[in-house]
Amino acid sequence: MSIQCRDCVAEVEHCHGTVIHHAWYGIECTEADCVTPEVVHAFSIDCEAIGCTCEIRISQAI
Repeated sequence: MSIQCRDCVAEVEHCHGTVIHHAWYGIECTEADCVTPEVVHAFSIDCEAIGCTCEIRISQAI
């Protein structure tokens, strides 16, 4: 048994960060230098979960 990431060992493209879905800004990753596509992230959250208010700005603009 290994403590290494299964995808790292298999050399599969992936990211250990979490994708944050913003209503206003699109997406971002919690890993600073991430360039991997959104679909290879295991975790994703809406920006509201981290206290972002970009969705409120959209609803006020409409």
